[in-house]
Amino acid sequence: MNKRFALMIVGAMVLGVVTGWACNQYLDPAKAAEASKWFKLGTDLFLRLIKMIIAPLVLTTLIAGIAHMEDAASVGRIGVKTMGWFITASAVSLLLGLLMVQILQPGAGLVLTDAASTAAPPAASTEGFTLQTFIVHLVPTSIFDALAKNEILQIVVFSLFVGTAVASLDNKAPHIMELAEQGAQIMLKVTSFVMKLAPLAIFCALASSIATQGISMLAVYGKFVLGFYATMGVLWALLFLAAFVVLGKRVFPLFGVIRDPALLAFSTASSEAAYPRILDGLPKIGVRRRIVSFVLPLGYSFNLDGSMLYCTFATMFILQAHGVHLSIQQQIFMLALLMVTSKGIAGIPRASLVVIMATLTYFGLPDAWIALVLGVDHLLDMGRSATNVVGNSVAAAVVAKWEGELDDPEPDAEPAKV
Repeated sequence: MNKRFALMIVGAMVLGVVTGWACNQYLDPAKAAEASKWFKLGTDLFLRLIKMIIAPLVLTTLIAGIAHMEDAASVGRIGVKTMGWFITASAVSLLLGLLMVQILQPGAGLVLTDAASTAAPPAASTEGFTLQTFIVHLVPTSIFDALAKNEILQIVVFSLFVGTAVASLDNKAPHIMELAEQGAQIMLKVTSFVMKLAPLAIFCALASSIATQGISMLAVYGKFVLGFYATMGVLWALLFLAAFVVLGKRVFPLFGVIRDPALLAFSTASSEAAYPRILDGLPKIGVRRRIVSFVLPLGYSFNLDGSMLYCTFATMFILQAHGVHLSIQQQIFMLALLMVTSKGIAGIPRASLVVIMATLTYFGLPDAWIALVLGVDHLLDMGRSATNVVGNSVAAAVVAKWEGELDDPEPDAEPAKV
């Protein structure tokens, strides 16, 4: 199923490029623009479906996840160290993405046809956008109002309160827990239904862009993709360096064991596909199973380094392409926003798209701008999925070392080739 879907994605990309090029070459500008509008209709419908699932998805998954966090509290010291590593790694990933996109400028100089009418919305200035208003805006006056308006940060705050309250009750409010968990399962299933339409949306997005912008858009996408993978390479180097500082030479068998799971995640564009192999592989290099069983599930919800990196890189690329500039204060707010919202919907297919769309909406920018990265998102999802696997594996080994629960590796554990 994964291979067939990947082939459909690739086919949609090729067909979208060819169709858009044909419209650009053989239709006059007016007819090409009209064709682009019809292609854009497919993309718009897909984006509306994503918007439809954002609020209930964040609400249910975050309440269920926080309510189960008493496991981390019961472990105490291990939980604090684990979450400390996760927060630090997420912050580094976000900052690295922001720094590299500023250096590489993959979207600079690109003038999109719709930018003239929407490139300077009120949120692009600092007027009315202060720390005080940001803090006040965090707290919803009504959860129903926040759900209706897709106010993700307000939904996150409400979910944190509810999840913490449930976790602190002696009986754990079983009916509420069951409602949240079943609601999360339903929304994840709805999300999977929506994402089955991704090939059609990718075809429409590429055809629409190239029909009006021409084949030169491929150069822009190429710069974006190569820039992201270069940035991801820097993140891998930082993860290896951090692991080497803590683990010493034990880092080599660690990367040897996680090589195959990372390749599996890359080929399937799903870090979840590699989960069983990591769970089985890490004990072979001495990471005790109780540490692995504790850190990995938390990591798959709170420590998706590749996705964090992509969120800042892709968001800033979109803003660069539309000529929108954020102040330093707004960029700091954006990092905080991405840090919080990404924790509510981690581990679902194309979760980064949902996070980026919520960020654009928060800044008052058109959520339809996300169509710019939709066409190549699958190529980038492969890389960020592999990075998520590496980040979580390193986290488990580091926590085990800190706790003195890193044993000698099994004799057949494969070292990394250097």
